Amino acid sequence: MTLTELLVATAACSIVLTAVASLSFYTGRSVAALANYVELDQDSRKALDTMSQQIRQTSRLLEGSSTRLTFEDYDGSKLSFIWDAAAKTLTRYRDGQPDPTPLLKECGFLEFSMFQRNPKSGTYDQYPAATPATCKLIQVKWICSRSIFGTTLQNTESVQSAKIVIRKQ
Repeated sequence: MTLTELLVATAACSIVLTAVASLSFYTGRSVAALANYVELDQDSRKALDTMSQQIRQTSRLLEGSSTRLTFEDYDGSKLSFIWDAAAKTLTRYRDGQPDPTPLLKECGFLEFSMFQRNPKSGTYDQYPAATPATCKLIQVKWICSRSIFGTTLQNTESVQSAKIVIRKQ
């Protein structure tokens, strides 16, 4: 082999190895983002299922705001859902005692809305409830997100929104 052939072979191998390394890095980031999104989505669905089941069984809404709801549960006890913006968690409280693990973690935005029973004519929307006593429907919206590899440029998020009817109200 001549020196020229060796240099050309080394250059070609370097280009191929650089392309394979770039592809591997990109694939690794994509797989990590997908796994991250799947985990956030599963956590969000589990939290929504738990909240829906428990809110439907309550007797009535006692007090509510955009970040906290307190219900009278079917057995007369108080059931609350409280979002802590600083900790980015949604926690369920039963008679003032928090659950050991929050329903949601890494929740950057959450909003509760209260609506009446009767829908607006010609739409699927309901009238907002003026007081907790007139509330029949709760809408909950949240966004959970987390960064990948410590960068904020690459993040995944899970957006959830649902309307939950209080059956006994």
